[in-house]
Amino acid sequence: MYQSHELGLDPYQTQEPKSAFQTSAVGQDPYQAYEHGHDPYQPHEPGYGLYQPGYSPYDDQIPDPKSRMLAIQNAKAYLLKSSTTSGLNLYDHLANMLTKILDERPTNAVDIIENISKDVKWAQFQKKMDTLRDEHEILPTFEAAEKRKALFLKANGEGNEELEEEIGETALPNVMETAFYFEQAGIGLSKDESYHIFLALKKLVSVQPIQTCRFWGKILGLEMNYIIAEVQYHEGEEEEETEEEEVTEEKGKGMGEGEDEDEKKEKEDEPPKSTYKPPPVIPKEENGTGANKYVYFVCNEPGKPWVKLPPVTPAQIVCARKIKKFFTGRLDAPVVSFPPFPGNEANYLRAQIARISAGTQISPIGFYQFAEDEGEEEEEEGGGRDTYEENPDFQPLSVAEMVDSLATWVHHGQSILNQGRCVWLNPFQKSEEEEEEEEEEEEEKAEEPDEVQQEIGPPLLTPLSEDEGIQNIPAWTAQPSTNLIPQYALAVLQSNRWPGAYAFASGKKFDNIYFGWGHKYSPENHTPALPLPVQAEYPSGPEITETRDPTLEEELAFKAAREEALAAAEEEEDEEDVVEDDEEEDDD
Repeated sequence: MYQSHELGLDPYQTQEPKSAFQTSAVGQDPYQAYEHGHDPYQPHEPGYGLYQPGYSPYDDQIPDPKSRMLAIQNAKAYLLKSSTTSGLNLYDHLANMLTKILDERPTNAVDIIENISKDVKWAQFQKKMDTLRDEHEILPTFEAAEKRKALFLKANGEGNEELEEEIGETALPNVMETAFYFEQAGIGLSKDESYHIFLALKKLVSVQPIQTCRFWGKILGLEMNYIIAEVQYHEGEEEEETEEEEVTEEKGKGMGEGEDEDEKKEKEDEPPKSTYKPPPVIPKEENGTGANKYVYFVCNEPGKPWVKLPPVTPAQIVCARKIKKFFTGRLDAPVVSFPPFPGNEANYLRAQIARISAGTQISPIGFYQFAEDEGEEEEEEGGGRDTYEENPDFQPLSVAEMVDSLATWVHHGQSILNQGRCVWLNPFQKSEEEEEEEEEEEEEKAEEPDEVQQEIGPPLLTPLSEDEGIQNIPAWTAQPSTNLIPQYALAVLQSNRWPGAYAFASGKKFDNIYFGWGHKYSPENHTPALPLPVQAEYPSGPEITETRDPTLEEELAFKAAREEALAAAEEEEDEEDVVEDDEEEDDD
C-alpha cells in the first residue's frame, strides 16, 4: 500500500495516480503529502492514526479506478434525483449555494448556511404555469376598475342629452363642488371616490324618474359600507306602490274575517280566554310626508346596482331607539336584538337614516321660509307646518356670525315624536264604520280611554340654540374651516349627538352630509331594555278549583249512605203501592 519510488527514478517523473494512502518518496513524512500546513497529529487528536498502517477502516477495501468511477457516478445520480414535492435536486441546490457563497462572500458563511439555503429555494420558486397560456394574476385594483368600468361608458345618444341638460335644470347634484367645500374643513372622501359616486348618481338619475337627488352620505359596516342617495320622485310615480300595499292589507282583512267565522263555530267548550288587548298598530306615514318624505337608494360601492329602501314604519323607529347594532353591509341580514326588531337590516338602515335626517338636517336662518297660504290652512286644521320654500330675498350672514351663535342655524327637517311619526296620530280614533259597529258593544267602549294626550314636537325651522345638550356637551360645535385666512373661511358645524354629521355654509351655499357608523352618541354604555314583567296568573275560584280525591273510608261511607238511600226509596215505593191497593178495595 505504501509504495516508494524505485531507485534511479526521478521522483518528479509523471506517474499514475496513486491512492490517498500512498506516499510520494522514500523517507518522506506521510503526513506532509496530505495535510499541508498541519503538524503531525498527536495521540490525543481525533485524526491520529488515520494514515498509519492498520488504522484505516478501508485498508482491505481499496477499489480499483473503474469501480471508483462507478461509485462516483452512482453518487452523482443520487444527488441529481429530483424531489417529488418541490421538483428540485440536491446537486443543483448545493451548486447554487456554493455559487451564491462565492459570489457574495459573506462573513461567517457557516453560521448562515441555513438562511442561504432558504434564499436559494425562494429564488427558484415559480408559480404554476399552464402548458398553453400563463395564469395571469388578477390584482385588486384591476377588479375595482372592472366594477367601475360601466360608470365611464356612455349610452347611445347621450351626447345630445348632455347639451340639453346644460341648458335646462337637472336633478343630478354637483357632488364634486360639495366635496370641495367639505374638503376645506378636512371632511369627506377621496377625490376618486367622490367622482365615482358622482357618476353613480348620474346613472341613478338616468334610470329612475327623479325630481331631486342629493348625496346623503356614507354609513360604515363591518363587511361592506353603504353609499346613500336621497331622492324625491315626480308626482304620481309612487301610486303603484301604495296600491300594492293596500291590496296586501285587504287580503289580510279577508283572511281575518274567515278566521272569525271559524271561531264562532268553535265557541262551545272553550277554555277561559285572556282579557289582554295588544296596543293598536300605528300606521306609517304616507309616501312624501313625515319620515317618508324622501326615498333612499343605497349601494355598497360605486358601480354596483342601486337598491331602493322600503318605507319606514313607526314600530321600526321606536325599536331602533332601544337597540344599537353595527351594520354588516348586507341588506338581507337579520337583526338579532332585544326587543326584537320588526324587519331586516334594510329596515333598520332606513330607520337610522330617518332618525339622523330628523336631527341633523340644518340650514342657515332665513334660507327657507313658510308659504303664507299653506301656513294659514295648516294652522286652521290644527296641525304644524310641514312644508317650506326657498326665500328669494335671502341675505347670507358672515362666517363669524354663523360660528359665534347657533341661533343663526335652523332645522329644516321635521322631528320624530316618541310615537315614531312626525305628525301625531290618535291610535284610538276610529272611522265612521267602526263607530257604527261599536255602538252595539257598549261594554267594550267603557274599557277604552276617552282621551289620549297629544304629542307636540318642535316646529320646523327651530334654531339650533334650543337643542338640548348631552350632560355638559353642547348639541353642536361650530368653527371656521381656517383661522389663518378668515376672509375665505367656511362656517362648519359638527353634531355631537350624531357623530359623523356635518354641515357647512359659505354665502348662499350650504349642505349637509354624514360619514359614520349610524349610531347616536351616548355618554354611558348601552344597556338593553329589560324584559316585560311576568303576566299574573289566572285568578283561582271555585269554578276552576280541582276537588280533593276521597279516601277509602270516605268512599265506603259514601257507598253505604247511597245504599241506605236506595233501600229507603224502595220501601217508600212499596208502602205507596200497598196504600193504593187498599184504596181500590174500599172503592169496590
